[in-house]
Amino acid sequence: MKMRAAQSEDLDAIAALLADNELPASDVTPDLLRDFAVAEDAHGSIVGTVGLERFGTEALLRSLAVAKPERSAGLGSKLLAHAEYMALTSGLSELWLLTTTAADFFRRTGYLPVARASAPTGLQTSTQFAQLCPSTAVCMRKRL
Repeated sequence: MKMRAAQSEDLDAIAALLADNELPASDVTPDLLRDFAVAEDAHGSIVGTVGLERFGTEALLRSLAVAKPERSAGLGSKLLAHAEYMALTSGLSELWLLTTTAADFFRRTGYLPVARASAPTGLQTSTQFAQLCPSTAVCMRKRL
């Protein structure tokens, strides 16, 4: 498995992977991909993705997805660790996320549930917070 920075030509494959995982992709643009990473299998197919959407010293962790045939092999954890490393080495202090299905996974990796209203204003006005993720999504935070 090879991990690398996402490129604009990966946009369609990332969008398809997000759709397969029932995650929103309508706001994923080439500009946003600057802080995305992908995992490729031995054939060069994208089988995982994760991204950061920056807001000052905080970021929204988003679009963590793994292709169904690659699940249960630890790729999600590797992608998460990669995103956290990118965040830490670029000076971010906190990661936030919204999830409807993976709260237990994120809790096991140090994310804590918090009130959605406690998120920084920039995050709350993001498309993810304001439009795409339902109000029932669990909001979580991790200090780096």
